[in-house]
Order: sequence, then structure tokens, then C-alpha cells
Amino acid sequence: MTSELATEFARKIRAREQAVGYWAVLDAPVATERIGRLGYDYVTLDAQHGLLGYSGVLNGLMAIDAGHTAVGLVRVEANDFTAIGKALDAGAVGVIVPLINNAEDAAAAVAAAKYPPMGGRSYGPMRSALRIGPKPADANGTTLVLAMIETPEGLANVKEICATPGLDAIYVGPSDLTIAVGGAFPGDPQVEAEFNAALEAIAEAAASAGIAAGIHTAAGSVAAQRLAQGYTFATIASDLTHLEQIAKSHLDAATKKD
Repeated sequence: MTSELATEFARKIRAREQAVGYWAVLDAPVATERIGRLGYDYVTLDAQHGLLGYSGVLNGLMAIDAGHTAVGLVRVEANDFTAIGKALDAGAVGVIVPLINNAEDAAAAVAAAKYPPMGGRSYGPMRSALRIGPKPADANGTTLVLAMIETPEGLANVKEICATPGLDAIYVGPSDLTIAVGGAFPGDPQVEAEFNAALEAIAEAAASAGIAAGIHTAAGSVAAQRLAQGYTFATIASDLTHLEQIAKSHLDAATKKD
């Protein structure tokens, strides 16, 4: 990944231009490298619920960069200075921060991702200096901060969250959001109306604040639907999900009885 690619992606998100990404949960750099070359705008490594530790994040980011096509984002495990700093030092262009409940949480995420005077990020860009910076001002100008809206509190405070200085985007976790609006389990159809209303409110809040709105989706067709509804970027499925789906489809084809 070149610094120009990172800079252009940051500009694109901040300009609310549409982007499509992919989600990776496996510690499989070779697979991640191949996915990163397909034409997605970004690939997100999931350090919260994914099956990779720090070395997996580091190797995954290097694999994404090798394709010179997509940028790497990381969903960090917590709204924490150390977690956010390590992901960015490893070379992530941006962080998706989970469980943002209010404007104070969002401000804390921004502070952890930005060097002074914008924030309190500790200086030690072990790998990111090769791509972003190494001047703190350059890093601050390129690094993206995305706040997840996925809790009842986050939904209630979404307008205040979107108004947080330095926040570049909000990002919907649909499974947790379903539970947040009263669902008994992720994707519960009994709360479809409430879920759709929440999606609309989130997109409108982001648009009013002039920041991007992203969402995780189960398939490309759903991503297209969300983009048409006003979301500015959408992430598709995950490597583990698609590995299982395609493996099963081939098994079904091989064992189909006439």
C-alpha cells in the first residue's frame, strides 16, 4: 500500500463517496492477500471477534498492502489506547472501535488514534511510518476513526456521537443492533420494523453531521441494498463464512442424487 492509496481512501470516506470492503476473521495471510487483490476498497481484520492475535493483524495488514489495491482497517478489541495504538502502529489506515455508547466514548477513540495536539496517541510507528507519516501531522490527516453503533445507548445517542470532532464515520454492527432494538437473537425477524427504523435513523444522523455511515452485511446483494438506502460504505460477510458456504455448495453438488 502506498501513502497515496491511504490518503485517497481517507479522502473518499470523508467525502462520503461509496466504498465496498471485505471482512477477515482468519489468521491466514495468504488468503487475505488474495482477497485484497480482488478490487475491494478495503479489507477489515477483526481483532475483536476474529481468530487472530497481534501477529495475525500485523501479517494480515502486510498481506493487504502487498496487493497495492485495498487498504487495511482493523476492528480493535476495545476502546483502549493500547489496542488502538498497536493496530495503527502495525499499519492500519483506520480503526473500527466497538461498543461506542456516547459522545465521550467517541471522543476517547479519537484521542487514542490521533497524535497531539489532536489526541494522546503515543509515538512509536514501528511499521506505519513506512506508509503513513512518520510526521504526526501527516498521520493525523490520514488516519480514520470509525465508531460502532450497536448498543441501545449508542443508538439513543447517535446524533451526539456523530457530532464528535475528529470522528470520520460510524459503523453499524447489525447483529448487536438487532439485539439492541429488542431482538432475542441476531437477525431476529420479530424486530424487523424496529431494526429498519434504527438503520434509517443512523444513516440520517451521519448525513446530518456530514460524516460517513458504514455497515456490515451478509452478502453483496445486501451491501448494494444498504448503499442504495444511504449508507456510504458497506463490508461484505467474512472469509470464514464464505469458506464454509462454498465448501458446502461443492459437497452438495458432488453428492446430489438424481
